[in-house]
Amino acid sequence: MNSLIAAPELPEPSNLVVRSLGDLERSALTYSVPVEDALLIAVNLFGISSAHRERNRARVHLRLMRDPARPWQVIVPLNRPASPFLLQGEDLCLGGKVVAQVERIDADEAVGGYFRDHGRAVTLNPNARSRCVGCAFCPNTLEAAADPRMDEERELGELLAALAEAHPYKNLGALGEVTVSTGCFRREQAAVDHLEALRAALRLAGAGGARIGMLTSVLRSSEAFEALARTVAPFVLRLTVECFTRRPMMLKSTKADLVPDVMPGLLARARWAGLETSYTYIVGLDPLPEMVRGVAALAEQVTAFPNFQVFQAHNVLMAGLRTAGAESLDFYLAARAAIEAVMRPTGLVPVGWECYRPLWYFTYAGQAL
Repeated sequence: MNSLIAAPELPEPSNLVVRSLGDLERSALTYSVPVEDALLIAVNLFGISSAHRERNRARVHLRLMRDPARPWQVIVPLNRPASPFLLQGEDLCLGGKVVAQVERIDADEAVGGYFRDHGRAVTLNPNARSRCVGCAFCPNTLEAAADPRMDEERELGELLAALAEAHPYKNLGALGEVTVSTGCFRREQAAVDHLEALRAALRLAGAGGARIGMLTSVLRSSEAFEALARTVAPFVLRLTVECFTRRPMMLKSTKADLVPDVMPGLLARARWAGLETSYTYIVGLDPLPEMVRGVAALAEQVTAFPNFQVFQAHNVLMAGLRTAGAESLDFYLAARAAIEAVMRPTGLVPVGWECYRPLWYFTYAGQAL
């Protein structure tokens, strides 16, 4: 994979074990990041030890003690006895000190849809995301499912009508972004047909101008991109890259057969057709040098900042998928610094609400978000 953006020198991650707020502060100082960012990354990485031992994964709404004005949501396992984070009542503690107040805990069910960004964005699971199996690291099958498989404009319309009733304004006119989060389309044309039906349903629901995004690896041909530009745009292709190495072992076949060397060209063709482009990537599966090479190869072909996620190991088998060193917080702080060095020339910055397991919260490349 070639790119005009040079790969940076990589910081060396340490093996510091996080047991206290002081440990977090030392790592944050080493990598020049806010302690609050290091703390939230660590919660995503280590999960939480709590009395909720049945919870493989939950949506946890919290406020940091050092910045109580901002609410945050993390999606983490609550049954991690080895985690340094302990939930006692509403107090999230680290090394005996309260670091956050937990306001609410919700089951992380795969539902038909939910709002984000204060009702200006919605994530849809209209094609039975919970039935999507095959990727070794994916936790979807660990949780309960309530998401339907919707194949027709009428059914999509019913989903949007239900969401409109749940919206604070009782309509979807404020929507600017609609993200289809699903891996269940096995054929490219099926995905195109679905997106065309969704655009039609959005128009009828009063949200016809919202940008549609789709997390997928099945959309690959110039013909599909041109069709989407004609009938669905504004549209952003969020290519589900996930990792650059060990792809046959990590990914289901419909993702694994997309080899890294063709990814830049695929995104370029989507751009030439008039679409916006981005991708999803899970930090912790690849060694840092391979991660940097892959991110550099794609940097010039994306129009929206990629979705970089902290890898969460939800069981012992998933923990075995980590690359060497990725069990430590410093690995992710080093990855954060390396990604910033590659992506800074693009001028793109992370959008906070787009990712629940990000590497950035308060700052990006030294600038406030």
